[in-house]
Order: sequence, then structure tokens, then C-alpha cells
Amino acid sequence: MRPEDILALTPAGLCCKRGGFHIDPTRPVERALITHAHSDHARAGHGAVLATAETLDLMRLRYGDNFAGTTQAVRYGEKLTLDGAAVTFHPAGHVLGSAQIAVESSDLRIVASGDYKNVADPTCAPFELIPCDVFITEATFALPVFRHGDPRAEIGKLLHSAALFPERAHLVGAYSLGKAQRVIALLRQAGYAAPIYLHGAMETITRYYESRGIALGELRPVRGTAKAELAGTITLCPPSALADIWTRRFPDPVTAFASGWMRVRARARQQGVMLPLVISDHADWDGLTATVAATGAGEIWVTHGQEDALVYWCGTRGLKARPLDIAGYGDEDEGSDGEAQASLIPEDGEAS
Repeated sequence: MRPEDILALTPAGLCCKRGGFHIDPTRPVERALITHAHSDHARAGHGAVLATAETLDLMRLRYGDNFAGTTQAVRYGEKLTLDGAAVTFHPAGHVLGSAQIAVESSDLRIVASGDYKNVADPTCAPFELIPCDVFITEATFALPVFRHGDPRAEIGKLLHSAALFPERAHLVGAYSLGKAQRVIALLRQAGYAAPIYLHGAMETITRYYESRGIALGELRPVRGTAKAELAGTITLCPPSALADIWTRRFPDPVTAFASGWMRVRARARQQGVMLPLVISDHADWDGLTATVAATGAGEIWVTHGQEDALVYWCGTRGLKARPLDIAGYGDEDEGSDGEAQASLIPEDGEAS
């Protein structure tokens, strides 16, 4: 049996005809398996949605209770039989509730990674390596220039700047689902105990993270706070807010942006970001290539990102590889989410 007999590319995205479902479809379908709640992967309007409980909750927060005809929560490692296919969800390490989806049929296993990272993150379950025959990987940062480094060092830069300029407010642009909560958790791990302020767009999802047992310390809304009281503070906001008149409520703000794209310093300069922070919720070049090799897969399908570079790398390692060219992914992530300024990153930018 060929892998294409199990998962095939359709106008709506990857479809398992044997199982009667799509994975992260880009348009409404009868049954959708969703890897995570970023809106380029999780859309409203499907007949049925299967996802982790956290992903379903986050979709409700974003789209309302009636975002799908029916929903089914799936636990990590729980085996489902969907018509002619067996399906399991496994942690992807991307954001809270994110999952890789393994599809098995006729002794062939295909793993769709969704978005993932294989570095520690205190706000979500760690990435789980799943041996497979075919690995479908994202490629957001699939160029050798993208090596993210240690996020703790980036947080150190932020704290050093805050200590150096106690009279100024620091505004950190970060995607509202996943990145913002991770930055807060990293600040707490670094010993920062002061209240952290939130833009209104950050509040609902951040409070949901807290309800799931993610400790984030004291958080306060920006609204209603006097300008003078914001001196010396750190505030999380959507990237688009960094260029908005909203920033005028802060005393002489220092603007920061937490994104893997900040590795390209010209982007920070072009957008007036004073303090670029290379913190990504996607695997970098080393993470992608190491994961591809570690799965043991003999065939690699590459989607949403720098597909050609990773396909070429696979070829040099004797792996069969091809790009999937699925339109519609990368429209919401670390750089170009609905709340972010699209010009901050390329259109094929990352979720978080």
C-alpha cells in the first residue's frame, strides 16, 4: 500500500478517505481532526471536530460554543478507530493542547506533526517523538540561518533592559495564544516576580491557561492603570499594538517583539522594534532536521514554510521527500495572526 492511499491531498487539505476525515482542513468538512487552536489550523464550520480538550476549549473561546456541529475530546495516546484507520494524538510541544496526529492503516504509520517544537516549554506538554514510515513536517523555519538559541538568554536581555531603564515601560509583542503565556512563564522562571500587565486581547486566553494549572504569577490588565504606574513594568500585547496609538498610555515605551523572525535583524529595524527577542514556538533548522532523522521515516512530506530547503536536505540524506504546497497555513502564527501586523513577518510566517 502507498502512503497516498491513506492520506491524500485534496482542495480542503490532507484527507484520509479510509477514515472519513481531514487533518487541519482549510475549508469546512464533514469530520476534522485538529492539531492545535491557531486559526490557520483550526477553523469553524466543520460538521464534527476531534481534538484535545484544550484545543476544543480554545476554539470555543475564539469562535463561540457552536463552532462545529459536534466535538469529541481526545486524550494523548488514546487510540481511536475511525472506519478503516487507527488514529492517536501525541504532544507536539507547540502550544497548550497541541498534538501530532498518527494515522495507521495496513501496517503503515503516517504522522502529521502540525506545528511543533522540540525544546522545553513550561506552558505545554513536551514534544513526543513518534517513529513512523512517513513524517509530515512543518517547515516554518527550515533554513540554516534560523537557529533560535536559548530563550532564557532572550528573557535575560529583556530583564537587563528593564533594569537599565526603570523609568520606561517595556512592551513585548507576542502572539496571544501560546507565545504570550510562554514569555510570562519564562519571566517567572528567571525570577521576575513583579506584576505583569496584559493588553485586553491577551486576557481571556491567558486566564484559560491559568485555569489549566499553568502558573503565571500576578497578572494585571493595562486598562484603568495610570501612566505613571506603568513605569518600570513589562506588558504583553499583540504585535500589531506596538505600532498603535495604544502605546501612548505608557511612559517612553521600549518595544520588544518575541518571534523566531527576529533572528533576521533587518526585520526588527524596519519595523522599529527596539528589542528583538528570538523566541519561537516552532522548531528551528536544527530541530527540524534532528526530528526528521529521529523519526526513522523513509519518506518525508513537507508543508507550510521553507519546503524546498528541507526537501533538498532530505535528499542529501537519502530520504524520499516532497513538498505538499497546502495553501492556507501560516496565516496565523507568531508573526501574522489576525491581531498582528502582517508586515512584521512574511506571509508564510509562523504561528507563534
